[in-house]
Amino acid sequence: MEAVSIFSRFAAVAVTVVALGAGNAYAASTPAPNPTKGIVLVTTNLAYQGASAAGTGIVLTADGEVMTNNHVIKGATTINVIVPSSHKTYSASVVGYDIADDIALIKVSGAPKLATVTRGDSSKLKIGQFVRAVGNANGGGKLVQTTGSITGLQKTIQVQNEDGEVTQLANLISMNARIVPGDSGGPLLDSKGRVIGVDAAGSANTGVTADGYAIPINKAYGLVKLMRAGSASTLVHIGKTAFLGISVNVTRDGLTVANIVPGGAAETAGLPLNSLLTTIDGVNVASLQDVRTALFQHHPGDVIAVGYVDPVSALPGTVQLTLGDGPPQ
Repeated sequence: MEAVSIFSRFAAVAVTVVALGAGNAYAASTPAPNPTKGIVLVTTNLAYQGASAAGTGIVLTADGEVMTNNHVIKGATTINVIVPSSHKTYSASVVGYDIADDIALIKVSGAPKLATVTRGDSSKLKIGQFVRAVGNANGGGKLVQTTGSITGLQKTIQVQNEDGEVTQLANLISMNARIVPGDSGGPLLDSKGRVIGVDAAGSANTGVTADGYAIPINKAYGLVKLMRAGSASTLVHIGKTAFLGISVNVTRDGLTVANIVPGGAAETAGLPLNSLLTTIDGVNVASLQDVRTALFQHHPGDVIAVGYVDPVSALPGTVQLTLGDGPPQ
C-alpha cells in the first residue's frame, strides 16, 4: 500500500504541495485539444472555510449529468460548471456522492445540450497501455493534458486531503501520467479517446514509479447508476446534505463544538459552544465518521435529538433541532 496526497481541489488556501521525484518519468503538460469533448471545469465556493476551489468533471448525459470526485465538491456551498468550448458558466446541484470510493454525481442547470464523453471498458486494461490524463491543472481555468502509460492495476493507497483526513482508496489504476491539483475528477483516456478512469490522486512520495492514480470507469459508472436510482447507504448520500450548523474539534474526550454557524440549526436550538457531543438520535458519537453516519440517515428539515455535556455545568443535556441544508461531506 502506498501513501499519496489526494488532490481534493486547487483552493485559495491550504493547497497541498506535492513533491514528485526528479527521476520519475512523465510527459510534460500540454494544452488539451480544444474543444475537448465532454470535459468541463468545476469550481466551488467553500463559504464555511473562506475559500474557493476548482477541479474537473466528465459529462455523462446531454442534459447535464456530470461525474467528478467527491473530494472536488466536498464542503462546497455552491458548485459551478464551466464549458471550455463556450466559456459559459452554469450552476450545478448534487445528485449523490460516495465518500469511500470518492465519486460524485452533479447535475448542471440551464445548459443547452452538452457534448458527452465516450466511455471505455476498464476491465480490459493492461500494464504498459498508453493513457492521457486531462484536467483543470492547478485551477488554471483551461484543460491541460499529460500522457504516459499504465504502471499498475488494482492498487490500494492511503490518501490525505487538505484538511488532514486520511482515507483509503482501493482497486485503482496507477500511471506515470502526472496528476496535479485541479485535475481531480477529470478523465483518464485511452489511445482512442475513451474514458477508462477518473483521475483522483497524485503521489506525494519521491522515488515512486506512479505519479497518478485513477478510479476505473466501470467502478465509477456503477456508483453513478446507484446514485441515479437513489440508492443511499452509510457511505453513499443522495441529494442535499443535512447540516448541524457546527464545526467540531476532535479531542481526547470526544467531539467538542468549536464553532456554531450564526442562524444555523445548532444556534437556533441552543446547543452550547464548547459542549461535548455525545449522541445523535440516541446513537453515541465519538468521531467524525460517527457523525457522518448518523446524518446520512437524514435530510434537511428532519428533526433530531442531539445529546451533549454542558461545558460549564458538566451536566448532560439534549436539544431538538431541525437540520439545515449544508455542504456535501
